[in-house]
Amino acid sequence: MTTTLEDPSLERHFRGHRDTITAVDFSPNMTQLASGSMDSCLMVWNFKPKMRAYRFVGHKDAVMSVQFSPSGHLVASSSRDKTVRLWIPSVKGESTVFKAHTATVRSVDFSSDGQTLCTASDDKTIKLWTVHRQKFIFSLTQHMNWVRCARFSPDDRLLVSGSDDKTVRLWDRQSKECVHTFYETGGFVNHVEFHPSGTCIASASTDGGVKVWDIRMNKILQNHVAHTAAVNSLSFHSSGNYLLTGSDDATVKIFDLLEGRIFYTLHGHQGPVTAVAFSRNGEYFSTGGADEQVLAWKTNFDQIDFNQALPPRRGAAPPTVEDIPPRSQKKSPRRPTLSNGVSDHLHSDYDMASAADTSQRSRDYTSVTQPLESKSIPPQLTQFMEKIAGQLDILTQTVSLLEQRLTMTENKLRECLDNQQKITLQVRPTD
Repeated sequence: MTTTLEDPSLERHFRGHRDTITAVDFSPNMTQLASGSMDSCLMVWNFKPKMRAYRFVGHKDAVMSVQFSPSGHLVASSSRDKTVRLWIPSVKGESTVFKAHTATVRSVDFSSDGQTLCTASDDKTIKLWTVHRQKFIFSLTQHMNWVRCARFSPDDRLLVSGSDDKTVRLWDRQSKECVHTFYETGGFVNHVEFHPSGTCIASASTDGGVKVWDIRMNKILQNHVAHTAAVNSLSFHSSGNYLLTGSDDATVKIFDLLEGRIFYTLHGHQGPVTAVAFSRNGEYFSTGGADEQVLAWKTNFDQIDFNQALPPRRGAAPPTVEDIPPRSQKKSPRRPTLSNGVSDHLHSDYDMASAADTSQRSRDYTSVTQPLESKSIPPQLTQFMEKIAGQLDILTQTVSLLEQRLTMTENKLRECLDNQQKITLQVRPTD
């Protein structure tokens, strides 16, 4: 049975922010949409008719990230003011606040059980915290530059992070070790997300690239050079078959991951698209931009029965740390796929010419990309690159240790200078 696919339609637009939108997230029950902005405010928009939006004021600087807890009872926000706030998304807008980092906190993420928070910062660290008491648990410290984004895996056993050091790192939560590093050859990494299956990750880059990596075999699955400017944000559809991206080129793109090509290109914002997110059930998605607008779209392609389109994996389970091979291990020649089945009715490719007028469409062939692994790589070259990667890891760790020692030395020097100043003030004769 074939299903007719409809174009995504613009359902609502929300105005109220006074600066660029930095983040958007739907509540689990789809009654609210939260957004953060450079205007230092958090807004919670209500989908119920005649219910006004809530504006939450508390952060002293730009809000960089927002996320609803899995229960929907809390909203976490991180800010350039170095703090994280936990809000109750009601009329009162009560919040608790804690200083999370020594620099801008770029992202905040709830674990799937809602008990733990993960934060990423310009101080080059990733930190974990308990939600109820905001108690510090531990830090991850191997990045060499700003950490733009960090996310839990669906089963909470792994973490993924993206940084301005041009790496995407995979962490084991239990051992607190970096179990693999993916190297970005182009731009800085703006955003990372786990695939709903937990077997893949996606990264968005400042060079306009979008990559999908298989973490079981540590190899790239798809490399899309589809945007003409930096990609700021991305989000997986709950089915795992689609990827949503927003870019400085003022477009929103939806990729069909089964086909490895663009599904839709949407033009709804006047200027850069800075935040995108699918709803939990995939029925809607939201976009935010430098034009201070928050838009809510209906996907319309979620009407497909994905259980029929994609046969369930036999005995498939999310990967564990043991599934991630060491670099010295030879890669399997088997071609990985995001799923075991492809349905005939998923082979559509549209370019939406306008958010307001979805009837005008044209084929978009220019950005169709083939998965990178189709090109054969000589085993000698693979081994050579793995050796280089191993040596780079050693160098990275060495520099990190040196940086920590330098920080300790700077702190000691600062203490000495402070003490010297106190002594000078004490012995200075009074007039």
